[in-house]
Amino acid sequence: MLPNVQHQPSFFDDEAPALGAGLVREGAGSAAQPRRIAHLDMDAFYASVELLRYPQLKGLPVVIGGGRRRVDNALQGGERALADIPVAEFPTLSGYSGRGVITTATYAARQFGVGSAMGLMKAAALCPQAVLLPVDFEEYRRFSRAFKAVITEIAPVMEDRGVDEVYIDFTQVPGGQREGGLALARLIQRSVFDATGLTCSIGVAPNKLLAKMASELRKPNGISIVQEADLTKLIWPLACRKINGVGPKADKKLTALGIHTIGELAAQPRDNLLRHFGKSQGAWLHDAAWGRDERPVVTESEPVSMSRETTFERDLHAVRDRQALSEVFTRLCEQLAADLQRKGYAGRTVGIKLRYDDFTSVTRDMTLPTLVAEASAIRQAAGLCLKRAPLTKRLRLLGVRVGTLARAARPDQPS
Repeated sequence: MLPNVQHQPSFFDDEAPALGAGLVREGAGSAAQPRRIAHLDMDAFYASVELLRYPQLKGLPVVIGGGRRRVDNALQGGERALADIPVAEFPTLSGYSGRGVITTATYAARQFGVGSAMGLMKAAALCPQAVLLPVDFEEYRRFSRAFKAVITEIAPVMEDRGVDEVYIDFTQVPGGQREGGLALARLIQRSVFDATGLTCSIGVAPNKLLAKMASELRKPNGISIVQEADLTKLIWPLACRKINGVGPKADKKLTALGIHTIGELAAQPRDNLLRHFGKSQGAWLHDAAWGRDERPVVTESEPVSMSRETTFERDLHAVRDRQALSEVFTRLCEQLAADLQRKGYAGRTVGIKLRYDDFTSVTRDMTLPTLVAEASAIRQAAGLCLKRAPLTKRLRLLGVRVGTLARAARPDQPS
């Protein structure tokens, strides 16, 4: 069961004034009913779920990552309640050696420069005293379903963006227009906490692009309202990387052009961006810098691809570790096939991903004449892709992907 958390008024009810007062008349909104889109992001989600399990770790640097170890099983065994385990008995990063990667970290750990996707060995050098807990995806999915159920009871038009974030259309929801969406955001934030014991940050704006950036402005446990009049004050001073969709390559190119902030990007002539980034990306960058985004909140969407990958505990050689690699390869194909069949999809494109010991990566894929979802067919096509990839260096990671997905026909339907 999820925790029965009593509401604490002082925790949420401090005044959080709206940041600006402009009205936006684009997309689904109108002069009388401006468009209000919210982005809700759970605060340090995995770590916060673990702190409900182990409240004695609250305020301490904690990282979540790696597989379950014997010490973790020992902690959860015996007669003691989990909340009664002394802090001294928890494993820490001190002396850690292995290939694990951090999934997330508490805010206390982030103060030491520790963050998600960082190798645990590097994190151990930065914060050896951090408590190390294993990933428990089943528990995180359970809490994910719980907080999303709370949201849809209040505001049914919700777009699921992963285990810990969603977009919500406030426009037509009762109370969604009050104080620029602040009243409804407070209600949702409070309701999520009451139901799960977890905090979240919410940004409300005229569209998804700005709402995503707004949710980052007052983390953790904050609410930010960004309106058209706030663009120059709140959005333009931010780095270009804060735009969802600007990755490392695009950011590097922008930096080379002397463009560091969103405001500097907005100052660029549209034609200049088209010349350097191409017609499609250049136009999108110009629109993004000016806060333009007409994408609707989509309640149901079809996946583009599905994949499975694994990082090895030690680097493996394609020849000397052939048997071990073959077993892992087959298992990944079987797991991917199970994912596809469970969700009712088949795919026409099969690909592989390799990461070498020097951290360089390659991908190879092929398009098939028919849809596939069976492990044997995926394994055969992925094997052909593997033959086209360099295998002279030791391997750190192996992945398999199926793309160009379509709904698989039922047994009583023709393909």
